[in-house]
Formats: sequence, C-alpha cells, structure tokens
Amino acid sequence: MNRRLYDKLIFEHSHPGRHGYSLPRNPFDRHIDELPPSCRRIEAPALPEVDEPTVVRHYTNSSTNNFGVDTGFYPLGSCTMKYNPKINDALAASRSIATLHPMQPAATAQGALAVYWQLQRALSEIGGMAEFTLNPFAGAHGELTGLLVIKAYHLSRQDAGRDTVLVPDSAHGTNPASAAVAGFKVVEVRSLADGTVDVDDLRARLDGSVAAMMMTNPNTVGMFEKNIPEIARLVHEAGGLMYYDGANLNPMLGVARPGDMGFDVMHINLHKTFSTPHGGGGPGAGPVGVRSGLERFLPDPRVVKTPGGAYDVVCDDSSLGRISGWLGNFTVYIRALAYILSLGAENLAKAGPLATLNANYVMNRLKDVYELPIPGPCKHEFVFDGLKDKSTGVTTLNVAKRLLDFGFHAPTIYFPLLFHESLMIEPTETESRQTLDSFVDVMRRIAAEAAQNPELVKNAPHDTPVSHPDDTEAALHPITSWQDLCAAQTS
Repeated sequence: MNRRLYDKLIFEHSHPGRHGYSLPRNPFDRHIDELPPSCRRIEAPALPEVDEPTVVRHYTNSSTNNFGVDTGFYPLGSCTMKYNPKINDALAASRSIATLHPMQPAATAQGALAVYWQLQRALSEIGGMAEFTLNPFAGAHGELTGLLVIKAYHLSRQDAGRDTVLVPDSAHGTNPASAAVAGFKVVEVRSLADGTVDVDDLRARLDGSVAAMMMTNPNTVGMFEKNIPEIARLVHEAGGLMYYDGANLNPMLGVARPGDMGFDVMHINLHKTFSTPHGGGGPGAGPVGVRSGLERFLPDPRVVKTPGGAYDVVCDDSSLGRISGWLGNFTVYIRALAYILSLGAENLAKAGPLATLNANYVMNRLKDVYELPIPGPCKHEFVFDGLKDKSTGVTTLNVAKRLLDFGFHAPTIYFPLLFHESLMIEPTETESRQTLDSFVDVMRRIAAEAAQNPELVKNAPHDTPVSHPDDTEAALHPITSWQDLCAAQTS
C-alpha cells in the first residue's frame, strides 16, 4: 500500500479491543499535571482502536504532509516566510524561561523584564519611534491597538469628530477590518497605475473627520511609496495621524525607518521581519510603536527601567487600558531579541537590501513568461498578473497547484485585488541563489507546459496527498470525526 493510500485509510485500521500501552503513573514525579475528577469525561471518547505501531505510522506520515519553511522554499508574498534560526527556539525552550510565571514579583523576574525592555529599545531604534509596547498578541491585534492609541490621542484633545480612517485600495484586508473594529469609518484611497497612492485622490478625501491614514511602505505590490513625505505632510496638516502597517518592514531594514518617513504610530509583525514563528493563529506578536508625545496612550502594563537600573512593571492613568492579559507572548519576544542581537546592527542592516536583491533577481528572470503589470525595480516582493500567454486558459491557481508537484509552496495568489490573476512572490533574504534558480527553472517549466500541454497544468497537483478538494463542499459539510471520514471514504 503506498503512503497516500495508507494516510487515506488509516482510520479504517480500527479494530475493537486493539490498543497500545501506557506506563503506570509515577507517584514520585511532581511535574505530572492531572485534571481534577470534576473536569474529566464521564465516558471515554469514541476514538479509533489501534495499536501503537499504527498510531506512530499515522502521525509520522501525517507530519510529512505539512509544508513549512523548514521543509522547502516558501515564497508566500506579503507574509515573509523567512527561515527561523533554531538557536532562537532553543533559547525560548529553556526551562528557566518557559517556567516563569507572569505574576511573579518584578524583583524575582529582572532577567525577563530586561528582555522586554531591551526589545522595546531595539524596536524603537529600528522603527524610528520613541517607545514600543509588546502587549499585542498578533499583527492584526497590533493594528487594533495602534488605532485605539490614535483614538485616545484625538479624544484627549476633545476632537471626537475624527471618526474616519483612510486606507489605500491596495491595503491588506486587516487594515479596514481593524479600523472598523476600532469604531472608525473606512474611506478608500485610489492607487495609480504603478500601485502607489494617488495623492490627488487623497487630497480630495482629507477633511476634519480624518483621524488617520493607514499605509504599508513598501506597499502591497512591492513598490516604495515615493510620495510619502507629501502624503504625511497633507495628513498632518489636516489634523490626522499617519499609521504604518509593519507587514512590509523587512526590506526597510538598513534602508529607512517609518518614524523618519513621517509615521506617528506603527505595528511590527515579528514573524515577518524578526524571524519568529508565523503563528497560524498563535502564539504571535504585534508590538506597537509611537512617536514622542504619544507614549502615555500605550496600553497597560509597561516595562520601564528605573533610575537605579532595575526593571519594573507600571501602569499609566492616561493609558488606553489593557488590550491583553499581560505583557504579550514572552517566548516569541525571546526569539525576536535573539535574532536581533545575533545579527547585530551591521548585519541586520543587510537584510533589507538582500531581500530586495533576491526579489528583483527572480522577477527579472521570469518577466518574459509571466505578465509584469508594474515594470521597474521592486522592493522585497512583486506581483505577476498570471502567465503572459493566457490563450490556453491556464490560470494563476493552476500554476500554484502545479508548483506543489515540484516541492515548492505556492506564492500568494489572487492578492492584491488590483490584478485579475495576481501571483505575488517574496523570496526573502534567507534563500540562496541556488534555491532561487531552482524555483525559477520550475516556474519557467510550468509556463512551457501551459503552452504545450495545458491539461497537465490544469489537472495539477498530481503527487500530493490531497489533489482537488471541493472547497465549497468542505465548508458546507465539514468532516469533524474519524467516523465521518471513514463514511466519506467508503461512500
């Protein structure tokens, strides 16, 4: 039986009475945590009855179906799937770190608080900001926090009429969503043909209701917003603040700082720039930085360094309040600080230029067979509008599926929405030229297949555990138990 078939039928190996074995509880082990009787199930769950070898083979086979940056090239545009150094994971897993309790008195957790404070200072220097909070649990959570800081700022000035946030039409979807959750109205600003903000359209939308302008720079199509000084001037003159979505901060390392561009508030996706795990829903981190004068609105609690050199956790009466249970995800910050300190200022400044070099290299090697709607140099990522030759009907989705047959994760597809067949590629600075060449060769091969044998590409992938799932059926009739899976496989 081949592996794919074995994976598909694993739950059918259940037989009544077949089981594995667990050693009896060690009464002398103090680290065993058991649920109290009141929290335990009355009846045993209806699980497959299988022996230990079957269980081991099932999970081993299942683990090889997962694709991640540790298993292959992951050119997911906009998400910056860079390699996560394993030394950072080892530090975060240290027992002396992993067993700290958030409610320990500050005097007994000086090392942990020093990590918070040092990371706050490092991010402030990198972002050109006065102060950072590490409390938000994710990038979108950071967006919400930053917008609440902006709201608190305007309310402190009795300017409650500022209820609108301007968002470019190329923005990440979280931008308008975060603004809406924060209680703002969202007004879209058009982009020019080169993907940058239309300054004339922006001018027409600026009035006394504007609380902030949210921008990503470089923007979502990988282009640097060259008019950012003018945009910042116009928004500030209208009484609004500039918000920097830090999703694309990676190519700016060593090149420019958001604070120097005129941004007042920003968040950073640590997984995109500072090589922490991507999260997949958590744990994550979305630190928020502010320019001088806005520090007092940051959420409680905050880590400060006292005049005597010790570290303390404080709250501020003018703060917007709490936005999380405590001080954010500590082990994520361990990883980020380890990454920053291991590279140092000199080598960290090389990350942005190298990411830009890799992106331009891949773009220029493929632009003769894939449609490049915005010509010219890009920053860290770029967007193709599908194949140049669209006569055979091979779509961006087909190209993405075919890539899986060659061991590459697909780039981001159908985003941004500015182009009908968007194919967004971001190679990051951590990939070698050999890896990039292999990816380019496969992309060129797929373009040739699309012209010579389009059905081969349209029916891809051909060698994956799952080939063509019915997304609509999966959403309407999800399989939530192994019995349902068996029934679906045998029907």
